[in-house]
Amino acid sequence: MTRIEPSADVSPSATIGEDSSIWHLAQVREDAVLGEHCNIGRGAYIGPGVVLGKNCKVQNYALVYEPARLADGVFIGPAAVLTNDLYPRATTPDGTRKGNDDWQAVAVTIGEGASIGARAVCIAPVTIGAWAMVAAGSVVTRDVQEHALVAGVPAKQIGWVGKSGHRLVYRDGAWHCPETGERYEHLGNDFPVLVDIDLVNDNG
Repeated sequence: MTRIEPSADVSPSATIGEDSSIWHLAQVREDAVLGEHCNIGRGAYIGPGVVLGKNCKVQNYALVYEPARLADGVFIGPAAVLTNDLYPRATTPDGTRKGNDDWQAVAVTIGEGASIGARAVCIAPVTIGAWAMVAAGSVVTRDVQEHALVAGVPAKQIGWVGKSGHRLVYRDGAWHCPETGERYEHLGNDFPVLVDIDLVNDNG
């Protein structure tokens, strides 16, 4: 059952998937689309026309500006920001206030299962690959590969992560998830690809 708290501001033209929750003081703007089983935290903002896949979680006070696109299972941490303006100004060069026609919105695109940590900022236009992880407080200024772990200001890759979110460990010519036993290999790609699951994981 879909749950929308009375203090949330949800546009009548927004599409809200089944079994989704929109919590106190959140705002979901015109023509936004939320898939099934999404969770929008207190005070979060979902801009006009933003699209979320199913099973997405947008934590408290995160700001997702249009025209962002989030695939299934994306996590947006508390107070994270997805921007949409390469050249932000309140006024035009002649000093008049900017209107909707005086700038062009650009998108942050996030692949399946990726996570954006608390207070991280993604500077559009960037693409975050599937199952990637952006560490808390990072500022992303360039595209992030699938399964990459990035951190810092500006964000730089510091490792790889598996689908569980745990950092992969390299041994015996492959990358291994210590949590699930998944094994990843590059297979000609820049990023590791899941190829097998060990019968016994690294935790025994």
